[in-house]
Amino acid sequence: MTLLRSFWFPDNTVLCNFACVDRIALLEAILNGRGRWTAAVAYEAGNSARIAHRPLQALIDAGALGEPIEIDEDEAAEVETARAAFGGVPELPLKHLGEAQTLHLIQTRQEFKGISTWISDDRITLSYARRKGISVMDTTDLMAYGCSMGDVRPEEAFDLLRRMVDEGQGVRLPGSAHDLSR
Repeated sequence: MTLLRSFWFPDNTVLCNFACVDRIALLEAILNGRGRWTAAVAYEAGNSARIAHRPLQALIDAGALGEPIEIDEDEAAEVETARAAFGGVPELPLKHLGEAQTLHLIQTRQEFKGISTWISDDRITLSYARRKGISVMDTTDLMAYGCSMGDVRPEEAFDLLRRMVDEGQGVRLPGSAHDLSR
């Protein structure tokens, strides 16, 4: 019997959440080799590392999310349709491109279909993905998973989430550290 390997696709906001509290190593530990990203998300992360979240460069340099997954030319129209569903407009060709590429890969590429999880803090994106039958998590779920695997203690995870919120990140804050224990 062959076990299927799962893949986790964090979006750039999730990467920035961990970068803003300088805990890229914790993110890598939680992802545990499952992390993947699209070319558009890698591009966004590169911009974020240069502009506001320098610790992201360590994640990029380590190759923790693997090589950015490119979209083939014959997939571009489907990606553009998905981008429009997220509010992307022709005048801003990069807006929602990462989300659209991720959605497309998880839904259509055989190696990712049915075994991937999309990680985002964008409520609209997560809702859309759930309706499409895609497994989803947000940063708080990711921290709870890290707690359950022993990568981080619930009190520390709660403190990190609170610091992310204080940094202006759109993270869902649970009621207490206890809520992160599964």
